[in-house]
Amino acid sequence: MTRLLNEYKDFLEVGLIARRGSAFLKRQKGQLKLDNSVLEEFLVELVQPAILDGLPDFPLSVGPTTAFMSLSFAPPALRALNDAPIVALKVKDQDFIIGKEIHYRFSPDPDFTPDKTASGSLSLAVLAAECKVNLDKTMFQEAAGTAARLKQGCPYSQYYILNEYLDMEPEDCRLTAIDNVFLLRHAKRLPFEKRSVYEELRRQHEQSPIDAEVVWLFVQKIQAFISAAWYDPARALQRGTFV
Repeated sequence: MTRLLNEYKDFLEVGLIARRGSAFLKRQKGQLKLDNSVLEEFLVELVQPAILDGLPDFPLSVGPTTAFMSLSFAPPALRALNDAPIVALKVKDQDFIIGKEIHYRFSPDPDFTPDKTASGSLSLAVLAAECKVNLDKTMFQEAAGTAARLKQGCPYSQYYILNEYLDMEPEDCRLTAIDNVFLLRHAKRLPFEKRSVYEELRRQHEQSPIDAEVVWLFVQKIQAFISAAWYDPARALQRGTFV
């Protein structure tokens, strides 16, 4: 699968965009999501029984999703506590998640009468990944903030970054809420003056293809996560610890 991914990205990014693309296309390819969506689509193909053991028999939310971050209530006054609750739901677009759509109803009325009930749904991400072509310091810090907020909404969740080219010095992500960063090409970003040069980009793709071993490391992280018991209080006395 990784070989096919490399072939497709070489065709799209080198053969089409770098070699034959217009100046506008080369400048705006990130905003148009021409190259940075390829990895998102590839990750979806990893979540299947032929690759992962123990997938549940119910439908999962897999792929790019607007995922749940936090939920709060915002009553405008004391007298409003007997009305349908005002639910403030914070969400954020995620490049890739594994999770489930959750439906909810809140009401001060135990019979959930329609005029006193707030209802809706949210996508709960238990595993999320940010996909970056180039990862710089600002992007890393923003991802760290996203990871922290995601784990406030679901403490058992995991958050990863997968990037192709590094545009910063590596940092110890254990000091953040990011679980790990996967450097798919083992490569740094080209200098500014070389980024739009066809021969330079072609050479970089040839010398630093996406590494199947790094992709497999990510697959192993997913496998360990879906196979684990995230929390089992009934076994606390056997473990000798709460967690």
